[in-house]
Amino acid sequence: MTPWPRPPSALQAAQLDLPPTGARITVAGLVILRQRPGTAKGVIFLTLEDETGVVNIIVWRKMYERFRRAVIAGRLLRVTGRLQREAGVIHVLADEIEDISHLLDRLLDESLFTDGKTG
Repeated sequence: MTPWPRPPSALQAAQLDLPPTGARITVAGLVILRQRPGTAKGVIFLTLEDETGVVNIIVWRKMYERFRRAVIAGRLLRVTGRLQREAGVIHVLADEIEDISHLLDRLLDESLFTDGKTG
């Protein structure tokens, strides 16, 4: 079996089939969906997208209260939690949520994509 990156290294969405159910993993991506259904008893569902696909995140009420600002306002999140597989659907049960939106500004830094030479 191929080893997967352990926290704090982030696993890509396309690699979520590698770790076993219950493994503690970290994922990161752009927040493309936030849902708080009235019937979900305080549970928040997030969908993150990276360059390889999407990751479904479940945020229980206790975690929401602890990481409220990141859940509400974050555009780019790093989430660590337990991998869950159920009926062919993969979720991450969030234990830690970090707003890393400030890293989006680095996409505008041209020096990251060139060798420093001009012309």
